[in-house]
Amino acid sequence: MMVWIGVLIIAIAIYFLVKQAETRLVLLVAGFAMATIAGTPMAAFKSFSHGIAEYKLFETIITVMGFSMVMKMTGCDQHLIHLLAKPVRKAGPLLIPVATFATFLVNSTLTSAAGAAAAAGAIIIPLLLASGVHPAVAAAAVLGGTYGSMFNPGYAMNALVANVAKAEAVAVVGNHFLPLLITCAVSALTLGALAYVRKENKGWGEVKAGAVKDDTFQLSYLKAFVPVVPLILILVANSKMVPALKELYISHTMLIGAFVAFLVSRQNPGKIAKEFFHGMGDAYGHICGIIICALVFVDGMKALGMVQALTQSMIAHPEVAKFSSGFGPFFLAVISGSGDAAATAFNKAVTVNAAQFGLQPLNMGSLAVLGGALGRSMSPLAGAAIICASYAGTSPMEVAKRNAPGMVLACLVATYLLVY
Repeated sequence: MMVWIGVLIIAIAIYFLVKQAETRLVLLVAGFAMATIAGTPMAAFKSFSHGIAEYKLFETIITVMGFSMVMKMTGCDQHLIHLLAKPVRKAGPLLIPVATFATFLVNSTLTSAAGAAAAAGAIIIPLLLASGVHPAVAAAAVLGGTYGSMFNPGYAMNALVANVAKAEAVAVVGNHFLPLLITCAVSALTLGALAYVRKENKGWGEVKAGAVKDDTFQLSYLKAFVPVVPLILILVANSKMVPALKELYISHTMLIGAFVAFLVSRQNPGKIAKEFFHGMGDAYGHICGIIICALVFVDGMKALGMVQALTQSMIAHPEVAKFSSGFGPFFLAVISGSGDAAATAFNKAVTVNAAQFGLQPLNMGSLAVLGGALGRSMSPLAGAAIICASYAGTSPMEVAKRNAPGMVLACLVATYLLVY
């Protein structure tokens, strides 16, 4: 009986998420409701306190977002994007997949999907429109590259998987590096092929003169290099090749990156510091807030016995566990618009028991994150989708329809690569 009450509460929560209610509020209220009905309201309060105390996980998340704010303030992100825009212009028949991959690379340094969509979309979407690409396809090409953040060890969900699997964030990235590349290729090429078949890859008019400013932009290769400084430092530190850097944390590399941005841009150091800490605060309130509320939600499910019932079902049917690792978060992300919330809830509730299903926690955790990201990349409710659609002058639903076939196929491929 309790399990079915939990199902009803989750259905109501999904309804409000579809209606674009505040994600953190929905998760928090649903979690408290389930815990209270189970007769253990203090479990929700304790979960909330436990979530706030996840300082090891949050240290990485908030400093990455602080660095991203510095990149935006100094304009270094725009130099990187303009550098990547040049090969996009020369891509020929592969114009659409190359645009997706360029956004993918941008998102690996600017880990916010909405932030990467806003930054890359401002340049790449007008380039595609000027080449005659259908507006919905142009927006879909950029939206389809907004899960490149999984390449970054500092990305919140990679840190979460590392925490659940008791591994290093770099090991998480290394584990899904090749599947992620293949997945991106599958979704990008599918979008390009469908655009070709539907004759949406050219001949759809041009944007207004002056809309593409790539030719007048004074590109600085030095500034374009700054966003990748932390990634290089992380790789060097984990290679153990430089003994002096072997104890360098991800958060430390973000501080160094912000200092390099100051040296290169020569902007007011006080303003740079202000933006860095402003980004940290925003990250705690938004990303970490979602993680905290998702913990309350999961513990509410546990209080009603839902997690135990789901776990037992997966133990009895291992194939269900394998398939649902990707498509469970995928479905939740499509209907809620948040891949992070879906992946966090799944990993905290299910991936912690991966060994009981005969699966590796790293594989299951990465697949849950990737499934959530793919689902969000075809959700008309996602912030990144709305941003891309507005740049292209089309509707988020049209953008989502273009990306749907590639994302479903990519999720099937990712499931096969990571858990079969």
